[in-house]
Amino acid sequence: MPQTTSSSSDRLSDTYAPRPDRFDRAGQDQLVDVRDLQAALPGIHRLRKWAHDALALQAGEHALDIGSGTGSEVMAFANAVGPTGTAIGVEPDPQLLASAERRAKDAGSRAKFHTGDAYGLPFGADSFDAALCERVFQHLTAPARAATEIARVLRPGGRAVVVDVDWGTAIVHPGDLESVRGVIDTLVAATTNPFSGRRLPGLLTKAGLVIDEIGSHALIQDRTVGAGSLVHRISAMAVARGSISETQRDQLLADLERGAENGDIHLSVTMFAVLAHKPE
Repeated sequence: MPQTTSSSSDRLSDTYAPRPDRFDRAGQDQLVDVRDLQAALPGIHRLRKWAHDALALQAGEHALDIGSGTGSEVMAFANAVGPTGTAIGVEPDPQLLASAERRAKDAGSRAKFHTGDAYGLPFGADSFDAALCERVFQHLTAPARAATEIARVLRPGGRAVVVDVDWGTAIVHPGDLESVRGVIDTLVAATTNPFSGRRLPGLLTKAGLVIDEIGSHALIQDRTVGAGSLVHRISAMAVARGSISETQRDQLLADLERGAENGDIHLSVTMFAVLAHKPE
């Protein structure tokens, strides 16, 4: 997987929404959730394709998606493993779980879904040949527990792909550096596990897995959007918490709008993907 890939059509601005307590009731109400990005975005698409290629599912294998959302990846798993394999999604949100079950039924898919979370996967040890966990760890107060659970349910030789964002890599340009730092610090403070992306290899290694590959992908907001709703919302929070002044916020938003007009604008965040396996 390339270490840096990007697309100007990736949009970070308009599809974020809070989703409190989805993965960890001890965590914060999330200000942003990358899972709320439209799944069809080129950046997300490329990461998912890489994840499927890296897992290389074979007919008859048993595959798991942790935090399966509306079930699209589990249905893709079901197609890959065929009628002799199993594809299961685990999802704590009852609405998403019900949506996934409806979608699978309508599609005639063999995908199955169970309620559960990353801390307590409802399966025995050595149950799966492959596991995917996409954009979950940023929500967790105890990510090491989740990494241990992934290692527990994998069979010896089984492989896992874990994907997550690192909000410490967020870039906002143009703008006064003090104002930009105040906005990014607010974003980081509003996320339960904001530096999740950079921590994944270490967490998986400590859980007993062997790291095979690490890749990254920059999600870049459409340049024509300007500041977008995300920066508007976070910058308002930055004012409320005293990180920047109202005047600084107004100037930052104006700078970004001018940048959109003259082509001198860049807003992005980087996601990281880790492929690992359980030793034989």
